[in-house]
Amino acid sequence: MRALYFRELSSFLSSTIGYVFVLIYLIASWLFHWILAYNTNLLEGSEADLIPFFNLSPVIFLVLIPAITMKSFAEERRTGTIELLFTRPISDFGILMAKYLAGVTLLLIALLPTISYYITMFYLGKPIGIIDGGATLTSYIGLLLLGSTFVAIGVFASALTSSQIIAFIVSMFLCWFLFDGLNLLGDFGQLGALDYVIKYLSLAFHYDSIKKGVLVSEDILFFLSVIFLFLFAAHAAIKTLKR
Repeated sequence: MRALYFRELSSFLSSTIGYVFVLIYLIASWLFHWILAYNTNLLEGSEADLIPFFNLSPVIFLVLIPAITMKSFAEERRTGTIELLFTRPISDFGILMAKYLAGVTLLLIALLPTISYYITMFYLGKPIGIIDGGATLTSYIGLLLLGSTFVAIGVFASALTSSQIIAFIVSMFLCWFLFDGLNLLGDFGQLGALDYVIKYLSLAFHYDSIKKGVLVSEDILFFLSVIFLFLFAAHAAIKTLKR
C-alpha cells in the first residue's frame, strides 16, 4: 500500500493538479483575508483571530477537493488501468486507502503555509499574543477533519463512474449537501423536533462546534463515522468492478 500511496502522491505533485490545488487555495485565501476589503479580511476585524479564515476555507474546499479527487478512480476506469491495479499484490482496501491518504496529504500540504496567518495575527494583536492559540489549534483540527471528509466523499464519487466530470459534480453536490444543505434544511423550522436532528447530521454543525475551541469526542467521532461510511461505500463500488 505504501508504494501505491507514494505513487498517488507523486502523481499529484509531479503534475499540475496538485500545484494548482495548493496555489488556488492559497491565492484565494490570501486575497480574501489580506487584500480585498471584505468581511473576511483579517486586518479589518475588531479582534485578533482567524475566524474569517476558518469560515471561508470550507467554501473553497467545496470546489477544490472534488476537483482533485475526481480522477482517483474515474481516470483508472476510463483508461483501463484499474484492471492492472487489481492484479497487484494489494487488497482493494489498500488501493482505496492509498488514494484516500494521498488526497488527505495534499490537503495537509495546502494547510501548512496558512500557519503564517496565525503568526501574523499573533504579532499584530494588541497586546502581542492576545490571539487564542488553543481555539486556533482546535479549529485547524476541525478544518482538517472536514477536508478529510470531503476527500472521502470525492473518492467515493470517483469510484462510481468513469467520467471525471460526473465524479466532480456528484462529489461537489454531496459535499455541499452534507455540509451546508442539511444545515439550511434544519433552519427552515418546519419539522419540529426533526429540525435539530437534521442540523445535527450536517457537517457544518460539528465543524462549528469545534470552531468554538472545544474539541469533544462526539464531534470527532461524527467526522470519522462519515469518513468510514463513504470509504466503505467506495470499497463496495470498487468490488463491483472486479465482477
